Amino acid sequence: MENQSRSSSGGPRGPRSDRGAGGDRGQGGERGGQRRFAPPTRRVCIYCKDKNKVIDYKNGDQLRRYLTDRGKIRPRRKIGTCARHQRELALAIKRARHLALLPLAPEHVRGLSG
Repeated sequence: MENQSRSSSGGPRGPRSDRGAGGDRGQGGERGGQRRFAPPTRRVCIYCKDKNKVIDYKNGDQLRRYLTDRGKIRPRRKIGTCARHQRELALAIKRARHLALLPLAPEHVRGLSG
C-alpha cells in the first residue's frame, strides 16, 4: 500500500511535473542560448586538397606542426588529414626523429634527466 501512495506523489521530492526540465535550463535543454556540443566541422585533408604539397621527413618545421607540446603525434581527428596522409606523416615524423631533426621528448622532460 505504501508503494502506491509513493508513486502517486512522484517520489521523495514530489511529483515530476513540479520539478521542471533540468534546473535553470530553458526549453529545449539549452543553457543561455548556447549549444553544449556543436556539430563537428568537416575538415578536408590539406595534402589531398593541394596536390603540390609533399610530406618530407627532411622538413622538420613542417612536421613540427603535427606534434603536441609533449612530442606526441597529433591524431587524425584533430589535424583533419585523411588516413593515407596520416600514415605518411607518422612515418616522416619517425624518420625525422631517428635523424634527430625532431625531438623524441620535449625539452622540459629532457632537462629533468640530467
